[in-house]
Amino acid sequence: MSNAGNKADAMQVFDVVIVGGGMVGATLGLALARQGRRIAVIEAREPTPFDPAADYDLRVSAISRASQRIFEHLGAWPGMLARRASPYAHMHVWDATGNGEIHFDCAELGEPNLGHIIENRVIQDALLERLRAEDNVSWLCPASLAALAVEADGARLTMEDGCELRAPLVVGADGARSRVRELAGIDVARQAYGQRGVVATVATERPHAATAWQRFLPTGPLAFLPLADGRCSIVWSADDARAEALMAMDDARFARELGVAFGHRLGEIVSVSPRAAFPLAGSQAAAYVRPRIALVGDAAHTIHPLAGQGANLGFLDAATLADVLAGVPGDGRGDLGHHALLRRYERTRRGDNVLSMRAMEGFKLLFGNDLAPLAWLRNTGLALTNRAGPVKHELIRRAMGLSGERPSLAR
Repeated sequence: MSNAGNKADAMQVFDVVIVGGGMVGATLGLALARQGRRIAVIEAREPTPFDPAADYDLRVSAISRASQRIFEHLGAWPGMLARRASPYAHMHVWDATGNGEIHFDCAELGEPNLGHIIENRVIQDALLERLRAEDNVSWLCPASLAALAVEADGARLTMEDGCELRAPLVVGADGARSRVRELAGIDVARQAYGQRGVVATVATERPHAATAWQRFLPTGPLAFLPLADGRCSIVWSADDARAEALMAMDDARFARELGVAFGHRLGEIVSVSPRAAFPLAGSQAAAYVRPRIALVGDAAHTIHPLAGQGANLGFLDAATLADVLAGVPGDGRGDLGHHALLRRYERTRRGDNVLSMRAMEGFKLLFGNDLAPLAWLRNTGLALTNRAGPVKHELIRRAMGLSGERPSLAR
């Protein structure tokens, strides 16, 4: 990998320029580099290297088996395991307003685990380690996109420092406030949920038993995600006013409130790390692609975190786009930015992403309500599903990415 600083230079030409070097952008860059493409990855800030002596990051992802397979194919999975990853064997979900609950067990599926809880910075660090080993990748950081011009035979990018890049295809992997999406004139439909996700790392009186726990409260879901050191990473989705109150509490008060909200399923909350909160919203870009432009990950869509699928959907975006581009010859005879080609990626991913977003909104509506008929419906549904083996197994297999249509890297 070559590195570039902030100096204006002659026009640099690549096959694909990826704006955003986070988890999804790095995944796509590595996948395309393995195809022999000349890739530039633009990132505004140099990521903080992973420090094994540092405490767990507050932002973690529940990595599905499909995402694991993508990382395995790209050679990044061993690096994630070597840094810090927490497999979980069980998942337990229950409703705070009744006795409905459902339990998933990896043994019932013949799988070693249901997935892994991994810090976002670990995922990015392991991917960038592999990306930096590729000779055909240029890491342009720190660098910020100032202008984007789409022309008949390519796209031209102008950086804030005046440096210019050119490529047949530009990919926006630059998050929910995507600069690429903005410059391409692509609208986004955004639904604010009036909630914030409060995150922290906590120690509990009883062991987490390698289980991902989730309790549905009328004010929003509360998840306890198991970490390898015995603690849990929590994500507490709460209405804005409640989230503000939670953030204002001292640690002792917050620990008490958290224990009550969790029904003391793991006993008392023994300790709490510093907390953070982020607003929750669902969004869909009006188009995932335009001629010479493609959006992936949060630049294209965001969903409620209650099922932990946001990052996994982004990784599937990257793997699917890589599949679509794999069929284009690398000798200049094909056009990586042709709109009809990119539409294949959009057709494959948009339906799945929209369905996931609407499903999460449906769960939020169904479980975030204390009306008696809805409480009865959801508790009955949880209990019936828990007893219906084939239905339950298919639900968890789909969540793990073991069934349904998958890109080649995820198989």
